[in-house]
Amino acid sequence: MTYRVVLCGCGAMAKGWLKALRDTPGLKDSVRVVGLVDLDRAAAEALRSEFDLRGATTGTDLDAVLSETRPDILFDIVVPEARRAVVAAGLAHGCHVLSEKPMAASLEEARELRDLADKAGRLHAVVQNRRYIAGVRRIRRMIEEEVLGRLTGLHSDFFLGPHFGGFREQMDNVLLLDMAIHTFDAARFMSGKDPQAVYCHASNPPGSWYRHGAAASAIFEFSDDVVFTYRGSWCAEGAPTSWESAWRITGTKGTLVWDGAERFEANIVTGTQGFFRPTEPLEVPASENEADTHGHASVIERFLQAISTGRRPETDGSDNIKSLAMVFGAIESARDARRITIAA
Repeated sequence: MTYRVVLCGCGAMAKGWLKALRDTPGLKDSVRVVGLVDLDRAAAEALRSEFDLRGATTGTDLDAVLSETRPDILFDIVVPEARRAVVAAGLAHGCHVLSEKPMAASLEEARELRDLADKAGRLHAVVQNRRYIAGVRRIRRMIEEEVLGRLTGLHSDFFLGPHFGGFREQMDNVLLLDMAIHTFDAARFMSGKDPQAVYCHASNPPGSWYRHGAAASAIFEFSDDVVFTYRGSWCAEGAPTSWESAWRITGTKGTLVWDGAERFEANIVTGTQGFFRPTEPLEVPASENEADTHGHASVIERFLQAISTGRRPETDGSDNIKSLAMVFGAIESARDARRITIAA
């Protein structure tokens, strides 16, 4: 089956989506972009030309383009403040919707969109593309197989200094709202646990080129007595981590360290004597399914499979709202300087 798709939001992020469609054989054959929508018509027309989307309708009015093209799917790549209206429009026109993150601009809007999707009998999922990489999948497998024993903690460091320009540098809570959800979602996915509470401190360090909230540290309480800690900054230059964060995973039998790129180190305890017990290295297993390690392309492929099978995808709104609740719980905690119970 070839799915007809309208893409709404033709900024820089849209190119990643269209490259995944163009460069992935399975997607190239199963998706046809029939419409491009942006408040700036020139941006939509430029994207149509760059990706040779001949025949695709361009416009500034989403409802009008949806009515004209009658797509199966809406790709939502707009800024968070516009997400509620865009997703609601897509669902009202009978589309399944795949959105950029975050799922919504508030937890209340996320709950509303989850309910709208259920009432419409359509899927609304979120592009958490960073859970679809080999490292995250390998760690999830190791945790599931209890190679390190019972999971006790996940600890992440995220320190980068990107100069985006544009809307990010004017956002409130820019690190927590725009980026941290990738790390939060990865922690939730790898551990298989649910977030229950958080205490967070956020700041905008001296020298920051962001208006608000470029750094944060948070302690999350997960189910089954698992702790997840996050330390991050978007204005830390000189010793960058990976975009995927640097991780330490602890269990009752040992520890796994991942640099967020290619380097893994895992060790388990092998003896019962000594001040420090002896350990031996372990090999980190490969991902269970190589098809789930291609980032954006894997997200879209799994979304199409979910539509065809009638099953909810991994990043369906009913699941992703838990990661969003971590974000807004951390923001509330930082604002009020207190521990916040998380409820999606």
